[in-house]
Amino acid sequence: GTPTMGGVMIIAAAVTAALLMADEPALLPLALFVSVGYGLIGMIDDYIIVVTKRSLGLKARQKLIGQILIALAVVIYALNEPRLGPSLLVPFTGSLIYLPEWLYVLFSTLTVVFIGNAVNITDGCDGLAAGSTAIAAIAYSVIAYMLGAGDMAIFAAAVAGACFGFSWFNAYPAQVFMGDTGSLALGGALGAMAVLTKTQLLLYIVGGLFVIEALSVILQVAYFRVTHGKRIFRMSPLHHHFELSGWSETKVTVRFWLIAMLFGLIGYIAL
Repeated sequence: GTPTMGGVMIIAAAVTAALLMADEPALLPLALFVSVGYGLIGMIDDYIIVVTKRSLGLKARQKLIGQILIALAVVIYALNEPRLGPSLLVPFTGSLIYLPEWLYVLFSTLTVVFIGNAVNITDGCDGLAAGSTAIAAIAYSVIAYMLGAGDMAIFAAAVAGACFGFSWFNAYPAQVFMGDTGSLALGGALGAMAVLTKTQLLLYIVGGLFVIEALSVILQVAYFRVTHGKRIFRMSPLHHHFELSGWSETKVTVRFWLIAMLFGLIGYIAL
């Protein structure tokens, strides 16, 4: 009975704040394109589940194709932008590496798609995805500012603010769920920030919590198939494993927020 598709509120707040505050929104439209585009995919998925009563929503293949096309469009733009592609900032070194164009496009596109779905996977406890994304976005706001990407710093701050506002209503027990509308939009936003600041590698550190959550699913599925039914975790994603181990939902959420803070700090140091 809890309303879903609350991600619409997150998108509306973040987009409005970013557009109002950005002085030189050179790259902002690209970040908004990814975030809103991913949000629309999630919205269609949520709509099918809620309104048409189809429990599975869009097929995984349909969602994946849409995500790849949206990410690819921005990555190709970045490739042809002299300030961005095909270079990547290497964490802890302060140096850049230059990739072959095909490898840059492949890696950057997969990064956006992976993080988009990783945040989606993390959305399983009240307040978990919203709070963790707010923490990662704050870290990215500082990182983007230090790199001189003012519009991305403002966009990241807008995303963080929208997540904080939503968390007021999403804290346990949740009054509203963000749904795929919100989780995919937030994941797409983080991926876009990385591509548009040349920090795709750094994103795997700042968003380390999301990476761990996604890897827990990948490992669980792979091990289940290889061993014909055995499991590594009691349930995946990882937050459900700890719930089934006796942790309360609130304890899982707060402890995962602390882990997200640690990764955000490490990401700042890595820059």
